[in-house]
Amino acid sequence: MEPKKKLINAADSCVDEALCGLVRASGGLSLLKGHRVVLQSDLEKLKGKVALLSGGGSGHEPAHGGYVGAGMLSAAVAGGVFASPPPASILAAILSLHNAGASGVLVIVKNYTGDRLNFGLAAEQARNHGVAVDMVIVAEDCAFDQPSKAGRRGLCGTVFIHKLAGALAEEGRPLDQIVSKVTEVLKGIGTLGVSLSPCSVPGCLPSFELPPGDMELGLGIHGEPGIKRSKVASADEVVKTMIDHMTNPNSQSHLPVKSGDNVVVCVNNLGALSCLEMAVVTRAAFMCLEGRGVVVARVMSGSFMTSLEMAGVSLSLMKADQETLRLFDAKTSAPAWPNLSSVCVSGRSYMTVPRAASTRPQDEQHSEGPLSPVMRKALERICSTLSEKQEELNSLDRASGDGDCGNTHAQAARTIQEWLRDHVVPGCPGKLLSVLAGLVQEKMGGSSGAVGFLHFVVIHAFFPPHSSTCVSEIVLMNLNILQRHLSFRYGGAEPGDRTMLDALCPAVDELMKLTTAPPGGELAVLQAAVQKAALGAESTRNLTAKAGRASYIAAERVTLPDPGAVAVAAIFRAVLESLEGQK
Repeated sequence: MEPKKKLINAADSCVDEALCGLVRASGGLSLLKGHRVVLQSDLEKLKGKVALLSGGGSGHEPAHGGYVGAGMLSAAVAGGVFASPPPASILAAILSLHNAGASGVLVIVKNYTGDRLNFGLAAEQARNHGVAVDMVIVAEDCAFDQPSKAGRRGLCGTVFIHKLAGALAEEGRPLDQIVSKVTEVLKGIGTLGVSLSPCSVPGCLPSFELPPGDMELGLGIHGEPGIKRSKVASADEVVKTMIDHMTNPNSQSHLPVKSGDNVVVCVNNLGALSCLEMAVVTRAAFMCLEGRGVVVARVMSGSFMTSLEMAGVSLSLMKADQETLRLFDAKTSAPAWPNLSSVCVSGRSYMTVPRAASTRPQDEQHSEGPLSPVMRKALERICSTLSEKQEELNSLDRASGDGDCGNTHAQAARTIQEWLRDHVVPGCPGKLLSVLAGLVQEKMGGSSGAVGFLHFVVIHAFFPPHSSTCVSEIVLMNLNILQRHLSFRYGGAEPGDRTMLDALCPAVDELMKLTTAPPGGELAVLQAAVQKAALGAESTRNLTAKAGRASYIAAERVTLPDPGAVAVAAIFRAVLESLEGQK
């Protein structure tokens, strides 16, 4: 096994280069020459105030350098990846703050042996230089029922302490008052992490092995394994498991939270979860906590204390009274602190009701007619065909797109099937057209959703008019207009561009012959249209994509038919088979 690839220049220089990148990107930060220390660039503003110092191993970005700024940390010391910084750099940082006129220095340390030793030694040396120094140890990990002699680890809850202590220091509070306040708040903070993958230090193998489909509960932020391994469950189940464990009164490291308590929640990305996953987990945290009667006063969701590229999340809870919330809401210039709401997020109305609109076609009451059974059979056959072809279409789409074409069409099929279960098929094909257009446009996303309207317009043209040829002519004329309108004006595609239009357009052209077909000749026209759609879909195999996602991929890599065109051909074929089966 080889070390995991990382987008760095060299393992030995990545920490220094990352610190340089952070500082260069922020006008309020600077580096202490000769040390891995990030400072506020306007240290003169610290005169007469308590300065805050924190730090630890790198690999937890944006911690800790991202929290340097007015209203949070005055300086942050970085070690190597997952390695405590040396006492000499910590001392240099403390003395820099002292020499800037700070009235004292509060050192905030996560509870790891190396950090406690090195920061503690530097603090003792600073006192020998006449600096007023105090140290707060953050140990809020809720993983272990019976913590070892080393105690509970310091995790993402440390960021809460950075924020509260920073607000107090900005107000000019003395060192002893700040220590007293954050020490009290620490009793009401708890954190627990879960991960779907390990991480790896640059140049090294992963820190532990985790089989596919497994997750690790209660792990730390340095790549160490957790306390329990289990199969990956849904986000709701994972969050419930985490909060159950964090608040279990049988555990010596639990956080006592009861109904009516106000909490601040931090949903922390450990490195590699997508923003979409993070939002799902955040919702799950809301649901779980509010289901227990806990009031979520504030929530922060994002990357705050990571573990390199670990695909996991940690939840931190902080019990909060009004004074704690006031300090939490105080302004800061730290670049990594999010722009948060300063109102209670529980209990507020978060849904906006749209203005009353006209009744949707799919919600109206309809009357059956002679064509209703025929059209119902055709729709059922289309839906079953799209469901059966879901993975085939996904596979084709993976070769040239995002791999969800089958899912999109299957979703449309399920939506129509659900509607069919509770509604009669209107006898008027025009009304059915309106219903299908409404369903598809509302539920079927992607470019297929827009062009999906055309899919179902075609259906109407397959059936003889129930009153006069005029109806058929009008529908076909609208179909032709829509096809070209959608192609040129909005979609930007045309036949020959390797899209679903390469199957749709020749079939539509063939269907135009319905207006002149002799009595009983409609089925022959449909058979020809189906053949044209199939040939059009197959032709996309040899076309160069000029529209859609496939157009961004080298032509030599796109050798399979366009999935949208295949779906169009399948729909035409399904309708034909439905009608032939009723002869």
